[in-house]
Amino acid sequence: MTNEESTMTVTADVPTVVIVPGLRDHVAEHWQTLLARQFDNARTVPPLEHDRLSRAHQVEALDEVVRSVAGPVVLVAHSAGVITTVHWAQQASGEIYGALLATPADLELPLPEGYPTSAELDAGGWNPIPRQRLPFPSIVAASSNDPLASHRRVTELAEAWGSRLVELGAVGHLNPAHGYGYWPRAEELVLDLIGMRARVAS
Repeated sequence: MTNEESTMTVTADVPTVVIVPGLRDHVAEHWQTLLARQFDNARTVPPLEHDRLSRAHQVEALDEVVRSVAGPVVLVAHSAGVITTVHWAQQASGEIYGALLATPADLELPLPEGYPTSAELDAGGWNPIPRQRLPFPSIVAASSNDPLASHRRVTELAEAWGSRLVELGAVGHLNPAHGYGYWPRAEELVLDLIGMRARVAS
């Protein structure tokens, strides 16, 4: 594993990549932050200054970014950002080519100490997690040892969402605390989603 940034910038004609972070503050060394630099047209849903634990406000923030894009979009979500994305998908607008849903946080079960409590998440409207099939292609990237979600639960969610499941192995929560950092597979999986759309359209 390396934390060295790729020197490649993706300049081909690709959809706008919309980064959907979790509930964290901006983290310069997070793989989503680094991925945004690889695409000329990437946009990131900004962190909320108030009511960060409000699911409705997180969904609204994502919707505002997507609506501001003229053209197709690929979503790249991580952790609670995955749950924001699947809630938003119930009212999705715009031309969505697909979504990379990396290590979703299981907000229906108690999270480790230091994370929002179940009572806070329930009050914020996060639960239950939607289990309807997503209206666009998606890839769920699953960790075998994620402290924020069991592999079994993530596999069940991927099946419910109609997502292709990609096994990452023991990558923890796929964040800087677990060594990620630059994550080159993110670029590969985004380009896979674009290719899936191209094959369906052909």
